[in-house]
Amino acid sequence: MDNRLAPTIGVVVLTMGNRPVELRRALDSLLAQRDVVINAVVVGNGWDPTGIPEGIKTHFLPENLGIPAGRNAGVAQVEGEYLCFLDDDSWFLDDDFLITAVNRFKKYPRMGLLQPRITDPEHSDQNPTRWIPRLKKRTAEEPSRVFHVGETCLVTTRELFDLTGGWAGGFWYAHEGIELAWRIWDTGTYVWYAGDMRIGHPVVDPRRHEEFYRLNARNRVWLARRNLPAPFTWIYPTTWMLIECLRMRKKPNAVKQYLAGWKAGWKGSPWYREPRSKLRWITLLRMTLSGRPPII
Repeated sequence: MDNRLAPTIGVVVLTMGNRPVELRRALDSLLAQRDVVINAVVVGNGWDPTGIPEGIKTHFLPENLGIPAGRNAGVAQVEGEYLCFLDDDSWFLDDDFLITAVNRFKKYPRMGLLQPRITDPEHSDQNPTRWIPRLKKRTAEEPSRVFHVGETCLVTTRELFDLTGGWAGGFWYAHEGIELAWRIWDTGTYVWYAGDMRIGHPVVDPRRHEEFYRLNARNRVWLARRNLPAPFTWIYPTTWMLIECLRMRKKPNAVKQYLAGWKAGWKGSPWYREPRSKLRWITLLRMTLSGRPPII
């Protein structure tokens, strides 16, 4: 395809510089994408990027701002009608991934955000069901509208991303993908899980993060406080608190951490810079009619 006619995609790759082999794999797979113009930046979250392939910009954040704020910092560094967020330990398995995503946005103008199927090609029999972003998991290959996303690789348009207000910068880690998905729905579009499109990612345990349970609980409360009107402001995080404690009832330390985070969510401010407006009631109705009422 003539580059003068090819769509331009701004790609933000976030890294702390502690996975150089995986980062190189991600960037090589990005540069191998065909029929698109890549305008990419590697954002060093507390790390000054070095050894980055020619043609890819770098952006140094002297302090680790956390995952969502780090991604936000990268958006201003790239150009393009479309945006792609790629984690440093993920990689494209197909060289036509980005042009396929662009063509789907053109074909389905009400699609606002696309998440591909996450898979570890070397351990396909071990891919966790949590990578399927819906309540009824069914098969990983089955596509559907969804209400949360795995953030390892996402594609949207810059226009819609700007309308959402961007990632929830203060979350640091956990549930920022739920808020982005909800905000996309609030633009009048929907979020699509493309089970027939693949992105590579190793199978890892998210509980490896020291504050996994605390941040999950705190951010669940913040998610509700930032986005849901009463009475869902209280119903949604309380429902999840009961569900999670029931799931972890044989792990008393995990329950203790979760409850501490849940309490912190009510005490601390959920706002990062400026407050956002709540989701519109019409959005909550659309979500409910599509199978995801804001109570779970």
